[in-house]
Amino acid sequence: MPLIRPHREPVVLQLSRDLVRSLKRGHAWIFREALRDCPRAPTGSPAILLDHRKGQPVAAGWYDSSSPVAFRACRVDAPWELDDFWAEQRLQSALSLRRRLFPAVSVDVSDTTGYRLCNGEGDGLPGLVVDVYAQTAVMKLDGPAAEGFWSAEGLADWLLENLPLKTVVERSRERGSAGRVLTGEPIREPVEFREHGLRFTADVLHGQKTGFFLDQRENRRQVRGLAAGLKVLNLFSYTGGFSIAAGTGGATQVTSVDIAAPAIAESERHWLLNNLPAGKHEGVAVDVFEFLGRCGRRRWDLVIVDPPSFAPSEAAVSAAVASYTKLAAQAAQVTARQGLLALASCSSHITAEMFVDACQEGLSIARRRGTLLGLNGQPPDHPAPLMMPEFRYLKFLLLRLD
Repeated sequence: MPLIRPHREPVVLQLSRDLVRSLKRGHAWIFREALRDCPRAPTGSPAILLDHRKGQPVAAGWYDSSSPVAFRACRVDAPWELDDFWAEQRLQSALSLRRRLFPAVSVDVSDTTGYRLCNGEGDGLPGLVVDVYAQTAVMKLDGPAAEGFWSAEGLADWLLENLPLKTVVERSRERGSAGRVLTGEPIREPVEFREHGLRFTADVLHGQKTGFFLDQRENRRQVRGLAAGLKVLNLFSYTGGFSIAAGTGGATQVTSVDIAAPAIAESERHWLLNNLPAGKHEGVAVDVFEFLGRCGRRRWDLVIVDPPSFAPSEAAVSAAVASYTKLAAQAAQVTARQGLLALASCSSHITAEMFVDACQEGLSIARRRGTLLGLNGQPPDHPAPLMMPEFRYLKFLLLRLD
């Protein structure tokens, strides 16, 4: 089956201002206001983009007249055709990078079998995300335009042919929607995979995102290396990734807090799956802000704060900064003297500078001083175009408090 859906002739678009240098440097998005006009065309149609002066082709990509990001560039060099040959080259390039990072891409012998295979524009594959959990791949297409451009069924066949997989699942971008098996064996239970030797499961049909948050892998490993002998509090714990990392690293007690009771139950299952002592883990299903408000004099040696995105849009940035500030203040108040505080943001609209400033303000409110031990981002299987800071969405701030 084809990797790209069959289309008629590509739509021809023209820039209204000079953005050629930005495109050539790797910024893949063109907004509606940067086009001379937005002709009507099927969502996800291939498009040729012309420069604003001479009308010469400068990029080929796909088009969505209904989105603020009207054009996503797939290539900025001739030939301008977007066909299966081009798609195969990009997929093989993404696969080649992961083979360098994870031996399990070729054969299931690695201590890490959960990784991101395709990261959209970061791999030159706009709108396409594929996560792999052992022998199951989960595909997400970024909205109707990506669904109109890419052939999910053709991509699933390619994945089965090129990786040691048994099943390919497609997840919709719509929140709360269940996944569907595109090809391969049916899924009857969460899929088990490994991360630096730790055992986890991913609910690839119903869980958040594609079933797990793979982008925090290296930050979990760092927490594992710091946790020996410490009491640890994991806020917004989801299914307990940081909790299990801390427990395996030798934490004396770990508390996981998440508003979702099923996620807490899964964190407890993950704890036992890794042969950790049951009495050393406490799962609490409650709103995090409510939990922090009733902690009283309780203190933890290591506090991890990994909330969902507070800024889903540019309009939400101001409220998000206020929320990060409040959260940093409350988390600092329950962190022991000389304790460690890890604060994370996955909001692409919040820059690293904005996040650090919000955390600093929060610590000031709590009357604490912090020493910066690290400011980390996402791992190398989540690549980002250098020209697109919005793809460097993950910020992980590690502090030691006075």
